[in-house]
Amino acid sequence: MQGDFLVKMRTAYNQFTKAEKKVADYILQNPKEVLFMSITDLAEACRVGDTSVFRFCKSMDLKGYQEFKMVLSLSLNEDERESNRFSGNISLNDTFQEVAKKVLNTNINALTETYALLDEEVFSQAIDCLYEAERVVFFGVGASILTALKATNKFLRIEPKVYCVQDSHMQAMAAAMMSPREVAVVFSYSGATKDSIHAARLAKEAGAKVICITRFSRSPLTSYADLTLLSGANEGPLQGGSTSGEISQLFLIDLMYTEYYRRYFDVCSKNNEKTSGSVLERIF
Repeated sequence: MQGDFLVKMRTAYNQFTKAEKKVADYILQNPKEVLFMSITDLAEACRVGDTSVFRFCKSMDLKGYQEFKMVLSLSLNEDERESNRFSGNISLNDTFQEVAKKVLNTNINALTETYALLDEEVFSQAIDCLYEAERVVFFGVGASILTALKATNKFLRIEPKVYCVQDSHMQAMAAAMMSPREVAVVFSYSGATKDSIHAARLAKEAGAKVICITRFSRSPLTSYADLTLLSGANEGPLQGGSTSGEISQLFLIDLMYTEYYRRYFDVCSKNNEKTSGSVLERIF
């Protein structure tokens, strides 16, 4: 999709060199202005050499700077062309209304980007893996363990074979004991959390299928993944630990659950009836 270039650039951000990150930062902050700059102009603005800009283009699988400007131009929609004081990172000088609007836009953008990053073929393979597995174990650390627990709660309504343990040491033991007939689903926004990487590596070495749900297409975590589902969320300096990353992952969980239910409706509907009935007496 032509309009996904900026999204693609964000997902590839952590694999750029230091100089390439300077180029990416400037483009993300000034996409419209860059359209009218030469390669030398952009290099000077980023305080890097022309070759760094060219290497950035190559890293984005482009032939050169002119193709980059063409793709960038196509990726800018009307909303991105207009100056919007409610977009961008939250600052200390923002009013409450500006903060509220920016938080809203951040969450909306996270969902929009996650949708744009969906790869139907990869997603379909992930659903197949979950169905064919004898056991599915959800992994996560820190904020991501909350997402893993939510996924377990969601799927337990229709599948009895899902599990999640919260302690990182127990996660490591559970991962090491997995088999080729099982699937590990690992949640990590950064893809660089040591405990999550450790669990993914152990599960992979045990022969299990590994599905990663993360922000970046290339990271230490994704090197162990059989399948990677990307979530779109960007955190500014004052937004670390914001819910936008969690919201994007919850969207993927909801989509996985819905598609799984749709494909295997006969079995899932019977299981859902059982689990719903099990808690009826506890609801007034």
